[in-house]
Amino acid sequence: MSSNEFIKGRGAQLNVSNRFDEHSHETRDDFLNYCAAEGEEAEDNKTRLIETFPKSIVNKVTSPDVGMDFSLNPYQGCEHGCIYCYARNSHEYWGYSAGLDFEQKILVKRNAVELLEKKLKSKSWEAKPIVLSGNTDCYQPIEKKLRITRSLLQTFLKYRHPVGMITKNALIQRDLDILKELAQDNLVSVAISITSLQEETRRILEPRTASIKKRLETVEKLSEANVPVTVMMAPIIPSINSHEIMPLVKEIANRGALSVGYTIVRLNGAIGEIFSDWIRKAMPDRADKVLNQIQHIHGGSLNDSRFGTRMKGEGEFANQVKQQFKLARKLYLGDRQKPKLNCKLHEDFKDGQMKLF
Repeated sequence: MSSNEFIKGRGAQLNVSNRFDEHSHETRDDFLNYCAAEGEEAEDNKTRLIETFPKSIVNKVTSPDVGMDFSLNPYQGCEHGCIYCYARNSHEYWGYSAGLDFEQKILVKRNAVELLEKKLKSKSWEAKPIVLSGNTDCYQPIEKKLRITRSLLQTFLKYRHPVGMITKNALIQRDLDILKELAQDNLVSVAISITSLQEETRRILEPRTASIKKRLETVEKLSEANVPVTVMMAPIIPSINSHEIMPLVKEIANRGALSVGYTIVRLNGAIGEIFSDWIRKAMPDRADKVLNQIQHIHGGSLNDSRFGTRMKGEGEFANQVKQQFKLARKLYLGDRQKPKLNCKLHEDFKDGQMKLF
């Protein structure tokens, strides 16, 4: 593979066509502020920020197998560039490609804090955990400058409301002061995504994410601060990281994680084309093997949208993965359990606020 073929520092190596453009559907652009875009659009490998002003921020999650009821995403698109990311397809709704556009054109929800506060103050809202981020990473690189996620955490703390977090960025350590306060009242839980213990694997799968060393350190520091941490080994990709289950669970248990979860890779929508193109350039020697194994997991297809099977797969390989995680949990995590988040404090807070009037 020549250096001209591979775009360094990015996951996707191309932009694929947008399915909505093909079928003349309208794309949502009612809240985009195009004039506020930052960065150099003329340079192919630059990241461009686009300010957005949505009308709502808390999303009801209807999928029965993702483990959350509500999510909040301060950013749309993700500069981390994970090649397998299921969120890539959502970028098409805004008129962009699920490929390079997903990593290079980041929509920033500037009014996220205002919208969250409005939601939490609503008389009709009943407290349930809201997860940052159900789609794209709330600690992706631009958060270091914009600090929207930090402001959201301060809002959750102010209103005594439970919040879950999913990230693969060590930047979450910056907000340990707020997380500690939330944890004192059982108002927060954190999931750190660690796909591999091998730095070389991390670099090609997740080019702009925190190193494995920093992520393991993050698990340890959060645990030491009594912030409950789980680790997501997601996704399991055959012949890439599927051999690492036992050593990874052992390592994160030693760092203080309370539990571990996993999904098996699925390449829905445009991701099938993006991933196939990427693996033929990044791992040409095993591309066919990996793609064939993924197809065997999902009934002969790279795609799988069926609730109940899409996250875990079917067949011999999927069963082997399931059994390995069962054994790893028993050996290394024992009877550790994540605490259930406290929803009562928010209701008490609202009742107390109403009494002031």
